[in-house]
Parts: sequence; structure tokens; C-alpha cells
Amino acid sequence: MSSHLSADRPAAQPPGRGSVDALISQTRRLKGDMDAVRQDTRPDGSDPQDRWQRALYDLALHQLNDLDEHLAQLRDGPPPVPAASTSPEPESAVRAVPPVPRRGSLLSRVGSAEWNLLTDEASWSSELYQILGRDPAAPPLTLDELPSLVWDADRPRLTTMVTDCLVDAKPIDGEFRIVRPGGDIRTVHMMGEPVLDPDGSTASMWAVLRDVSELRRSQRTVSETRDSLQRHRHHAQTEHRLAVELQEAVLPPWRGSLRLPHQGPETLDLAAHYLPSTASALIGGDWYDALELADGETLLSVGDLTGHGVAVTSGMATLLGAVRGMAVAGTQPGQLMALLNQLLDATVQPALGSAVCCRYRPETRTLVWAQAGHPAPLLFRDGTGRRLRPPAGVLLGATSGAVYEQAEEALRPGDLLVLHTEGLVPGRWDCRHPSDAENGRGTAANRLLDLAPRLDEARTAQDCVRMVVEEFGEDEREDDACVLVAKVMC
Repeated sequence: MSSHLSADRPAAQPPGRGSVDALISQTRRLKGDMDAVRQDTRPDGSDPQDRWQRALYDLALHQLNDLDEHLAQLRDGPPPVPAASTSPEPESAVRAVPPVPRRGSLLSRVGSAEWNLLTDEASWSSELYQILGRDPAAPPLTLDELPSLVWDADRPRLTTMVTDCLVDAKPIDGEFRIVRPGGDIRTVHMMGEPVLDPDGSTASMWAVLRDVSELRRSQRTVSETRDSLQRHRHHAQTEHRLAVELQEAVLPPWRGSLRLPHQGPETLDLAAHYLPSTASALIGGDWYDALELADGETLLSVGDLTGHGVAVTSGMATLLGAVRGMAVAGTQPGQLMALLNQLLDATVQPALGSAVCCRYRPETRTLVWAQAGHPAPLLFRDGTGRRLRPPAGVLLGATSGAVYEQAEEALRPGDLLVLHTEGLVPGRWDCRHPSDAENGRGTAANRLLDLAPRLDEARTAQDCVRMVVEEFGEDEREDDACVLVAKVMC
């Protein structure tokens, strides 16, 4: 738009129809493609990223709809001016009345006006009457009367724009809110310029007003959903950091090989590894542990509390602390599992968990163990492996008053025990579907048992863990996993 308009400016000529028609066709094809993608994006309202994406699609469609209508106006040229009126009104006060736009058309959101400063008369297009909610039979408002339609807080802005235009010949380009009859508030964007008479004085002010309420509403929605997405991501990052710090503080600090008990000829060579989920950044409730007890026995345990996040990691820390405390107090594995079940059953936040707990007696090389809905330990001996027969035991927190049996297994020098959690193989087991859990356990156990010849050649527990990680480490896991290896030394 030029900086000034002349009062005797020639009528604008529409561009060639062919080029504009081509642009309209391209715009409508893009609208169709955009709408198809938008229809495929149906957020359920719980994911901030889905809401943000849908808001962007809506905003883009609003803008494409506006572009389509404006190109149509550009193709058709200015609205026709009716024949000269025989009334005594000055020509500048005659309003050009184009056909009434179809109901719901975005064309009704753009109107024009001209205010004659010499006669203090105004000329409005019919679209402007619709935008401002005025009766088409009523006379157009003068510049002095126009602020009566404007939201109180925005009146100074309109006054400044009009004054700058009339006094300093500055173009108008700004927005303000209007209050339509009935209280409906709309946002209007106004662009205008002074119209100069032949001697350079300002004769009138011409403006185009556009209802941008829906566009601004879509932009606000995009902004709000973007902010919500950023807050969600920041919260997730903070929660992940806290969960990692809590997990690192609770799990055994030892790395590499550990031998327990520290005193005595009969020892266990131990190593463990934590494998994070590849499908989620959230930390789960998996744990592994090895602890020398006061009576010379060694505690071995692995477990998994269902879910992810700080609350689950905190719950895992509570369970692991309970396991350690009861084991130090001399509680045997079967009774220990029953007490853990009571602990979960009494928590305010319902939770389910699985675990296996073992006590190794070095003087007799006996393993006493119990399990709660967890994969049984695998025993490797002389190049072959087998799954220990599990004693009865349901998931922790599944039922009140559950009884957990325990079993004993005689070990030999050179034997290798492998304890692991559910998430070691791809796919995530569901506590509500035991068959799925059994399938996952079978897959993990079979793949581990296939490693028997290689594990038999390993000299240390750490070498065995390294082999397991090589076998499972590249798998796409939906859940975290732990593996604990204990080798009976001579």
C-alpha cells in the first residue's frame, strides 16, 4: 500500500483471471490436503503434543480459507458502484453495496469505509455493517462516533492510530476489539491511509477492516498448546532426572564383579546390569540386589514394580528397603514375600509387583528361594541350562493374605545362576493377562538357555553379564530390565 492516496485515484483493475485462478486452485488443493491430514489427527485430549499439532492444523486452515476468499475478491475486482444517486447527498457519501455474501462465508469478514473530513460524512460497505453488527439501514458512524463500538481498553489505541493518520499521514495498521449488539466481542484488524486532495491536504481517510477473531483465537490456541507442551516436556525431564537420581541412590553401588560373603572359602562371584527401556524415557521400577547377611548367608533378589516415573521408582525403593531389612532380620524368602504382599496391599496407591528372593547358604551350597509372579532363576551347569521349578506365589499386591511357598536347590562349584526381570525381551507383559506374561518369560528364558555353551566358557560373572547384554542390549524394549548373575566359586 502506498504512503498516500490521491482523491482522484483511478479505479483499481483486477489482475489477469488466469493467474489468479491458478493460485485459487493451488490454494484449494492445499486446503484439501491439509484438511485430510487434520482429520487423521484426532487427539484424545491427554497428550499436549497432539493438542498442539491439531491447533496448528486449525490455524493453517483458517489462514488458507482467508487466502481463498481474498484471491476470489482479487480475481473478481472491486465491487460494482451503483448509478449516481439523484439525492442531494454528496457523491462521497454514497455507499457501494456489493451482493450480500453467502451465510458463513469468510468474505463477510472484510469490509471497507471512507470518512470525508470536509463534510464529516462516512461511507461503509455492506460487509462492514456485518462485521460491526450494525443495522444496514442505519447511517454509518463518523470517526467521532466509531469509538462507541470499541472495547473500553482499546479506545486509546484506535484514537492514536486515527490521529497519526490524519495529522502525520501515517498508514493505519493495527487491531482493536469491538462490542457487537448482544455483547459479542470481536477482534478487528484495520488498515488505512489518508486521501489527499489536489493541494495536498487530507480530504478523507480510507480503511479496510477485517474480522480476525477466529484467526486470533486459533493463534491463541496454538500458543497455549505450545506452552502446555513445553511445560509437559519440562515436567517429564524433571521427573526423569529425579527418577534416575533416586534409582542410582537405591540400587547397589558396586560395578564389575563382587564376591560375597567377604569371609570364607565358599563364595559367590556376582555381576549385574540394568537395561533401560528403548521406547520410553521414563524410569521403571526394576531392581536387583545382593547383600551379605549377618549369619554369613547372601541375599539375592530381583523385582519389578509396574509402571514408570518418580512415584514408581520411589515405590521400588520402598520395596527394596523392606526386602533388605527383613532379610537382615532373618526372615526367610517365603515369609518375606508374604510380608511384601501385605505392604503393597496396604499402600494408598494400588500397585502390582513381581519379585524373586534367594538366600544362599555357603556352608552347604544351598539356595533357598521364593517368587511372586516372577520368572524363575535359571541354573547353568556343565554347558546346559534349565529353569528352576518355581514354588507357588502370586503377584505382589494382587490379593490379600496370599501364601508364598519356598524351594531349595543344591548347587555345585562352577554353577551359574541367572536372575532377570520381565522386560528383558521385546514386548511388555501385562499383569492382567497371565498368558502374555508366560509367553514373555518363555521367550527370555529360551534365549538365555541358548547361551549355555558360551556361558560355560566364561570365567567370571562379569563375562556372563557382558554376553547377556550383547544378546539383549540391542532389542527394542518397551520396559526396563535387570539381570543378575551369580557364579558359585570353588
